[in-house]
Amino acid sequence: MKTTIVIPSYNEMRTLPSVLEAVCRVPLDKEVIVVDDGSADGTREWLEKAIAAREFPYDLKLVKHESNKGKGGALITGFGAASGDITIVQDADLEYDPSQIPALVKPIEEGRADAVFGSRMLMDKAQTYSLLYLAGNKFLSFLISLLFGVRMSDSYTCYKAFRTPLLRRMRLVSSGFEIEAELACKTAFMGLRFQELPIGYVSRSRLEGKKINYKDAVKGVLKILELRFTLRKAALG
Repeated sequence: MKTTIVIPSYNEMRTLPSVLEAVCRVPLDKEVIVVDDGSADGTREWLEKAIAAREFPYDLKLVKHESNKGKGGALITGFGAASGDITIVQDADLEYDPSQIPALVKPIEEGRADAVFGSRMLMDKAQTYSLLYLAGNKFLSFLISLLFGVRMSDSYTCYKAFRTPLLRRMRLVSSGFEIEAELACKTAFMGLRFQELPIGYVSRSRLEGKKINYKDAVKGVLKILELRFTLRKAALG
């Protein structure tokens, strides 16, 4: 089975080359789609040259946004361009090690799951950005579990893998980080065969470019409550 690795990128020139180099060592039949979300740090120019020179030994594609549309907007674009049987998200920073990808897509390849999330909460060695970030993530995951009847420990993880046709059925609309809440809620609402697997994680700091903040947590709560109402209403209607 072919796996599409979608990498949303916004001003990540400092780390993106290392991520793409690490992807070289991922032993999968794969394509990699980088969605440049309006970067102004030379990312897209470097990518264009790297693709033209065939610098990486896999199918690497660049999709460009002329202006910044947010992580959700970048993911929706990437998902729409995916041609693989399985689609997984890889952030453009160095918080997540691409060597973990094969283990995450394996349950889908073997027909045991429709969706797999890599949970930082199941790995003792995972390093979180702050205790406040940890508490916020746990609360969002608890809220989704409570309202959608699924046991989920890390709803805001980057590593989410799906059967691509099922991912497209979600009709995603969120433009910001609340895309993570939408993906998690719709995974539960659609009754997808869902697994969580432990992953390692090393958070970068705000000074190093970390973008998510407490306002995104508030938006996440509002998105979860909105989806609980709208999805249930659509199902009953």
